[in-house]
Amino acid sequence: MPTETTSPHAPSGSRSLEHPAREDIRLADVLHALADPVRLRIVCALAAAEGELNCADIELPVSKSTCTHHFRVLREHGVIQQLYRGTAKMNGLRRADLEELFPGLIDGVLRAADLQAGRLGAE
Repeated sequence: MPTETTSPHAPSGSRSLEHPAREDIRLADVLHALADPVRLRIVCALAAAEGELNCADIELPVSKSTCTHHFRVLREHGVIQQLYRGTAKMNGLRRADLEELFPGLIDGVLRAADLQAGRLGAE
């Protein structure tokens, strides 16, 4: 069942976004979300930031509407959390939820992405 998330610092009446509850996140959905290179790039950026980033903080080679689509897919599949802070939509990786459900998956995907991009030497 999806849950709605609002920022604890948001004024009452602020917009909220639906996220799947931890128990509703499915491996096939997570893998589908991570299979797209743009979405993988978003996840890598969020993991490197070790915190929240605004959508505009992540430079992507696609239009704004396409960016919105990719962030929505990641949120709806349980990979990221999105919260409004004022007018900014902040994004964070749901690392704890994903690690609990699929131990080692995110770290393995991030390592593979780094290897493929040449950021790590093959060991």
